[in-house]
Amino acid sequence: MRYWWVNQNQTHRAEVHGSFMWSPKQNANGARNQFYENMREVSLGDVVFSFCDTRIKAIGVVTGAAQTGPKPDFGAAGANWSREGWFVPVDYCVLNNQIRPKDHAAILRPFLPAKYSPLQESGDGLQSVYLAELPQALADALIGLIGQAYWDAYSTIAALQSAPEPTDLEPAVLDAGIVGPTFREQLVRARRGQGVFRANVLLREDFCRVTRVNEPRHLKASHIKPWREATDAERLDGANGLLLSPHIDHLFDGGYITFSSSQELVIIPEVRDKLLDAWGIDAGVRVGEFSREQNAYLDYHRTNVFKHSLLDG
Repeated sequence: MRYWWVNQNQTHRAEVHGSFMWSPKQNANGARNQFYENMREVSLGDVVFSFCDTRIKAIGVVTGAAQTGPKPDFGAAGANWSREGWFVPVDYCVLNNQIRPKDHAAILRPFLPAKYSPLQESGDGLQSVYLAELPQALADALIGLIGQAYWDAYSTIAALQSAPEPTDLEPAVLDAGIVGPTFREQLVRARRGQGVFRANVLLREDFCRVTRVNEPRHLKASHIKPWREATDAERLDGANGLLLSPHIDHLFDGGYITFSSSQELVIIPEVRDKLLDAWGIDAGVRVGEFSREQNAYLDYHRTNVFKHSLLDG
């Protein structure tokens, strides 16, 4: 096991909620950057300390090797970063005890690496660092300072179950609208509601529109325009997605429910009569406003996926 420090001041929310790390492959001027090169060094099971706003706010466990992937929809953050970079899947857990390294500089200082350190001797973070490897002694010191909260978080991550591999993946369709490689691995992960697609959805959606569940690990990133009918660009577009509880995802994906432009849940009679009470679904729930881009995809869902013929029983 190796230990890493990731500086997520600009992208913490997106990366922690989306279960990933992302960096460009090189500096804007084309120069090599060791902190980006480190993305290719991480391995399954490595531990990541997530640093943001002067504190270690979460820990993560790497769940796969680095993949080439398009830049997630970070918004204003990283506006000058390249569109293609390294994407590493990581399961995170937010810490109950979020230590501030600067408060423990005297303890940490002897363990800081001479080269590529994530911290100054004062305990302040270095803005130039994205991903840095931590010596075992420094990792041990951080774990000691975080205390039981570290082990609680690590145990929570270890208990997460991996998503089952799909059996119905067809070859990805090339789309000239995406610059660079086709990102086949990202398209495969998008089919499962994971990877860059899930990260992009989490940047737009905070909870299930129907159940109001807001814990991402219990929600699915569901395509509005079905994966099979979408272009490669649409398959990775966060606007083409909603966070849904698993049973709501099942109904939405099967066309048994949809969402109207007036923020209403539209349900076929079979579901309304047999499942609403059993599944605790509030037929009168107001699902909230959708963006212009989301409504364009929802128009497609209402017309082509929703089972109109069953509305009258």
